[in-house]
Amino acid sequence: MKDPNNTRDTVPRRGSPLWVYIVCVTSAGVVALAGSVAFLHGDDLRELGRNPLFWILAGLIVLGELKPIITPGSTETTGAAISTTFTFATMLYVGMPTALLLQAVATVASGVLRRRAIHRNAFNVGQYTLSFTAAGLTLLAFGITARPCQVWVPDGRDLLPMALAGTAYFLVNSLLVNAAIAFHERGSIIKAMRWNLGLQLLVHSALLGLAPLVAVAMSRSAAFVPLFVLPFIAVYLNASVSLSREHQAMHDALTGLPNRKLLIVRTEEALANARHRAERRAAQGRVVDEDPQQRVGLFLLDLDRFKEVNDTLGHPTGDRLLQLVAHRLTHSVRPGDLVARLGGDEFAVLLPSVRDARAAREVAARLRAALGEPVRLDGNSFDLDGSVGIALHPDHAPDFELLLQRADVAMYVAKENRTGVEIYSPARDRNSPERLSRQSELRRAIDRGELELHYQPKIFLDDGRPAGMEALLRWRHPAKGLLTPDQFLPIAEQTYLMRGITGFVVEAALAQVAEWWRAGLEIQVAINASGRDLLDATLTETIASGLLRHAVPPHSLQLEITERILMTEPAYAADTVAALAKLGIPLSLDDFGTGYSSLVRLRSLPVEEIKIDSSFVGRLCDTGDDAVIVQSIVDLVHTLGLRSVAEGVEDERTVGLLRKMGCDAAQGYHFRPPMAAADATAWLRERAHELAAPEEAAC
Repeated sequence: MKDPNNTRDTVPRRGSPLWVYIVCVTSAGVVALAGSVAFLHGDDLRELGRNPLFWILAGLIVLGELKPIITPGSTETTGAAISTTFTFATMLYVGMPTALLLQAVATVASGVLRRRAIHRNAFNVGQYTLSFTAAGLTLLAFGITARPCQVWVPDGRDLLPMALAGTAYFLVNSLLVNAAIAFHERGSIIKAMRWNLGLQLLVHSALLGLAPLVAVAMSRSAAFVPLFVLPFIAVYLNASVSLSREHQAMHDALTGLPNRKLLIVRTEEALANARHRAERRAAQGRVVDEDPQQRVGLFLLDLDRFKEVNDTLGHPTGDRLLQLVAHRLTHSVRPGDLVARLGGDEFAVLLPSVRDARAAREVAARLRAALGEPVRLDGNSFDLDGSVGIALHPDHAPDFELLLQRADVAMYVAKENRTGVEIYSPARDRNSPERLSRQSELRRAIDRGELELHYQPKIFLDDGRPAGMEALLRWRHPAKGLLTPDQFLPIAEQTYLMRGITGFVVEAALAQVAEWWRAGLEIQVAINASGRDLLDATLTETIASGLLRHAVPPHSLQLEITERILMTEPAYAADTVAALAKLGIPLSLDDFGTGYSSLVRLRSLPVEEIKIDSSFVGRLCDTGDDAVIVQSIVDLVHTLGLRSVAEGVEDERTVGLLRKMGCDAAQGYHFRPPMAAADATAWLRERAHELAAPEEAAC
């Protein structure tokens, strides 16, 4: 049965090394076949047509191609074909042209019946033709030739030339096949040839060793030849049983994918190769980190909401869905990567070599894109999705178990945060010694007052007036200096510390707002709210009591919420958002363009401002696509009657483009980096006459 997860039938990209290699081997094989068949005379063809031996041989060669001896540990591509014996015997008895012709016909017939891709059939014809041509030329070097009208029967004195001819066939055939495997899997030819070399040598020696006996039997009677099929049947059945047992031990019964046992074997091989490359580069005095093939990647992928399918439609439908997922994953990874099923709806993907974390993310994104294609089963339509955790060697772990554990940590972070793909970070590993240490330090930092707010202005693009200030959290670490939120907030968001940090931010921001407003600097200050903050029912109470204590109006404070949190957690965040709206706190939608906002929901929320994500703004001058996206967002925001703010503005050229697009305001290092409170106060005093009241700025 054809393996649905076999990727070797996938047509290689035109111009790729594999494509070029297949074209070269096929072309050389066709030329060799045509040149050899041209030596057949009319008498030879007539003799072949009326000789029953020819038809018996043709049938046995076709049958041998259809039923190869699949040696344990091999595949249908690397198994030894029984046809080898009869084709080699044909070459000895009636010559190379006849043997090549019969083998080519048998290869095409087998490929059609097995529904192999055309490029594989063409390559196999070229591979066999060149291999047997090498054997035939070796015999010719010893003066051994034969024709249908002038047969040759070997005797004991011809053992050496026949042994050399068999060796030539084996070497050329192994080189051609394993080179194709190496190109397909983007691996080493030597590594491909080493795999099961001893077993393949033994099996081919037996097959080629029987060929002279078949040739001698031909000279006696054609009736003797079919008798050789009997020992082959016994060998075939025995090998099939062995293969079946090994396959069951190493593969998942439902999907046919490798299981955990085979994943461990392949991962250990990849890790050993990576260490060997690193040691070799170190011995040569070369920089290990510059090796583009040094890293090994391990992904852990878990389907989202798969349990709902099983519970609703039953396990048979769930099983078919898992088989479809296995097929999609196998055809989405790079050649040479390994997809395994660990159990349930959990899959693993091994990247034996990967350049860096960015390249690993690209593979993971391709996997999720393949899963995202709609599925129809039993009249039902499914939208699949999955969360992927990535761990790399040697960056994150030295061995398989730790690599898998850390990929699991990253996968659960991706699932919890609904980000889809995450790379392992010690800061997010609840069991990481580094994380536990940082967590203790952060708790002490809150108690000791080491947290502080810096302020970055938002500027109106039409006249340069301040549109507001964004409060940005910093940790003045006694040993590591000033730390940004990405260096410590991921730890806090998964612990009880987040509530204390949020309380500090609200209190410090409102205290600063009150100080500025009493000094006549009426500027709106924005603070960032995390997903955990929105799920905390006490957030509104904290802000309300702070406004009352510092005697500042609600519109003096603004809450920035990321688009992802607002759109992926609407049910949980609705109560908090409604309470904030009732309190009079306006919202700013941060990182806009990176999620999937509903326009209806946007219109119903107390949002006064949309912030265009810096990933688009930063490339505004480089690509036309980002300019189109930014322009579309600005037009949409204006249609909704909101204010547009561009984040991450770094140069005057970007300012000019944003101004032409009609963007209302911007912030970034081009205008001013985040400033300590004292510096921000001095900066505002210099522009006191330019300040707009928050009510006016919100229009």
